[in-house]
Amino acid sequence: MPACYACGAPLKVDGIVGRRDTCPQCSRDLRCCKNCEFYDANSYNECREPVAERVVDKQAANFCSFFRMAEERLKEASRADDSKKKLDELFKKKS
Repeated sequence: MPACYACGAPLKVDGIVGRRDTCPQCSRDLRCCKNCEFYDANSYNECREPVAERVVDKQAANFCSFFRMAEERLKEASRADDSKKKLDELFKKKS
């Protein structure tokens, strides 16, 4: 089920998400990069769609024709935490 990138509230999305649609809980824009299935902080321009135009403000509504509401949000912080944990384990001193 889709969820708001900002507050995590579950969203009932029927059909197309319009540029003026907002989260009923926190009022953030829904049609923005951070709610898109192609959003990836580790990709070039933070988008996995290679021909999409660059969008500077990833949290603001935009007109990207490739937008598709993500079914589930990637946990950016947990990915970073997992990576840090793996590095710490790799360089951990052996007693």
